[in-house]
Amino acid sequence: MMQEDSERTELENLGEFGLIDHLTKDLENKQPTTKIGVGDDAAVIDIGDKYLLVSTDMLMEGVHFDLSYAPLKHLGYKSVIVNLSDIYAMNGTATQITISIAVSNRFSLEAIDAFYEGAKLAAEIYGVDIIGGDTTSSLAGFGISITAIGEVEKDQLATRSGAQENDLICVTGDLGGAYVGLQLLEREKSIFKDDDKIQPDFSGKDYLLERQLKPEAKKGLKKMLKNAGIVPTSMIDVSDGLASELMHLGKNSDKGMTIYENKLPIDPLTVSTSEELGIDPTISALNGGEDYELLFTVKQADFENIKSLDGVSIIGHVTDINTGFNMIGKGDNVIKLSAQGWNAFSK
Repeated sequence: MMQEDSERTELENLGEFGLIDHLTKDLENKQPTTKIGVGDDAAVIDIGDKYLLVSTDMLMEGVHFDLSYAPLKHLGYKSVIVNLSDIYAMNGTATQITISIAVSNRFSLEAIDAFYEGAKLAAEIYGVDIIGGDTTSSLAGFGISITAIGEVEKDQLATRSGAQENDLICVTGDLGGAYVGLQLLEREKSIFKDDDKIQPDFSGKDYLLERQLKPEAKKGLKKMLKNAGIVPTSMIDVSDGLASELMHLGKNSDKGMTIYENKLPIDPLTVSTSEELGIDPTISALNGGEDYELLFTVKQADFENIKSLDGVSIIGHVTDINTGFNMIGKGDNVIKLSAQGWNAFSK
């Protein structure tokens, strides 16, 4: 029997992370092998000479993806990538995945084959084995659940909670492209709905569409850091937007974070297309999400080594917790950061 309305709390008031906090606040780890449970990119289990990493994620049609413009092969590929990214965010090596899907009878065998073709391609490229999963029927569209398994040497583990004051804040790749790609897809979908004789025009925007529909995970960062003699003090993947991830690192580490707007790595096409769409490129980078880059901190002593790494940008530094979360704007103005990422439960 459902609760009376007088006792009802709307999920959108909590948001995804608030709901997770609510559901897991009383959990206690009883097993001595459980080193980290809920609260990081992956769970950490002691298996002797290494740590085992386990992460799981769900993607739901109409919430996380739109099949009117997401090809099923691309969706299969992306579904694997977003889960492998969580393993790489622990400075780990991904080894296996399981794939579970829920489908309705509107999907043909050929459609499911296309999805698995993309998933198998990602598994092959990233060197992971597909070792199982489940299939079931669905009355609410296509549902996907993937569990990623990996490992990491005990002295190489990076969590969300190790950042220290004066550490350098670094990020791989460039930011905001996936969000701008999504805005392009939504714009063309809207135009097509109004007039189906008008074909989508994405000329010159391939990079942005790929960032959204077929992202890549940063598998190679671990080797680059190890070769440079660097162990990150904290790390997280950029799935919900840079501002949100900075706040996760800061809150888990009990530290503040300061970044510089002119240091944010934003591709020129992301800048020009954001402006074309009437979006501030910095907002795309801060709050867009789905970039699947890696955000991490390193010791000040690693500055010379980290600044020479290809594809890595130093964007700020860790501060005292009382400083809070700030961005120094291009005019040296101080902008308070807030997590304005997407809320899966908003109506």
